[in-house]
Amino acid sequence: MPLLYLCRHGQTDWNAERRLQGQSDIPLNSYGRGQARRNGRYLRNVLGASASGFEFISSPMQRAADTMRIIRNEMGLDAEAFSQDERLSEIHFGDWQGYTLRELGQSDPERLAKRHEDKWNFQPPGDGAETYESLADRVAPVFENLRGPSIVTAHGGVTRAFLQRFAGVSRGDAAEMDIPQDRILRFENGEVAWV
Repeated sequence: MPLLYLCRHGQTDWNAERRLQGQSDIPLNSYGRGQARRNGRYLRNVLGASASGFEFISSPMQRAADTMRIIRNEMGLDAEAFSQDERLSEIHFGDWQGYTLRELGQSDPERLAKRHEDKWNFQPPGDGAETYESLADRVAPVFENLRGPSIVTAHGGVTRAFLQRFAGVSRGDAAEMDIPQDRILRFENGEVAWV
């Protein structure tokens, strides 16, 4: 796989409230826009003129696509000149979208306990709901088909799936680890680092 910078979208109000967003299309808040600007400045400083040789791909969800626009603007590039791939959309949490884990602990404690037992393979109730395993199956081909150095903006779940499939992170660790919104995952020659 070529050099990859994988960036989670900036914060939304639902992130701040610790709500499960999934495929609810929640916009960035002002703090999240600042996180995206930071990531864009970092990439501008590190890549310089070489950035023009990168492929830029985003999830089509508003928070990820707007993160990409901000990043490209900070890099001095046309904010709209990137592609979008539906497969990079966030994991679908079904009927649980919009709720906090605390709320679900009150309304659906048995299912929430099952999620804690095996978060990677747990499927929430409701139409369209996915496991992290099915998400990984959906997003893996996007990364497998990268042909040159790339910058991708997506989601926490997509990053978890990437780490499990391509960076040797166990399913359990990938499901539980913190995925920051103000740093970028750099992947090169099988090695990962948060920058």
